[in-house]
Amino acid sequence: MGRGKIEIKKIENSVHRQVTFCKRRGGLMKKAYELSVLCDAEVALIIFSSRGKLYELATSNKSMMSTLERYQRSSATGKQLNLYPGSSNEKLDLEVKFLRNQVEQLKATNRYLMGEELATMSLDELNELEAQLQKGINQVRAKKTDLMLEEIKALQNKEHILRMSNIMLQGKLDECTNCKDSRFHGFITTSSTSHAPAYTCGFNLNNQSLSSTIEM
Repeated sequence: MGRGKIEIKKIENSVHRQVTFCKRRGGLMKKAYELSVLCDAEVALIIFSSRGKLYELATSNKSMMSTLERYQRSSATGKQLNLYPGSSNEKLDLEVKFLRNQVEQLKATNRYLMGEELATMSLDELNELEAQLQKGINQVRAKKTDLMLEEIKALQNKEHILRMSNIMLQGKLDECTNCKDSRFHGFITTSSTSHAPAYTCGFNLNNQSLSSTIEM
């Protein structure tokens, strides 16, 4: 019994829609690659998801751009078109469209990183998101470690400077203390030497007076 015909219309359930998109996108890319290999054909495939995420496949040995340029040169109009038209307005329109697509992709990526709309993502996309988040966490931790090491090194340098300053101040304090002790010791020695003759003289005078008194 053959499979029933699927009605071609938008899938309302967001989860089912995302699952179908992932499966059919993979199948389409696989078929495009097989076509290029089996038939030696140059194939370019560009897909934007409903959330603005870009998927592309280019079988050219060069790049997607080379295939697009070849398409422009071989367009059915027979005109030699240019990817960047001479008209400034057309060029600006292309740039605006490109920037809008970039903004939508960044918004979608930001929503994923914030943990939003995860229900619509496939297992492969969740694994990819988890790997990206883990990589970001590792980079944040590495930067945090570097900053902490720099702060520790700066504190160690300050500690060394303070220690050296303390040693210098202690040395100056010791010099001042030794200088005061030397001056005080010299003052005592000088004072003792200057008073000794007066004492002896007084003693002699007293003895002389005493002797005179006794003789009388």
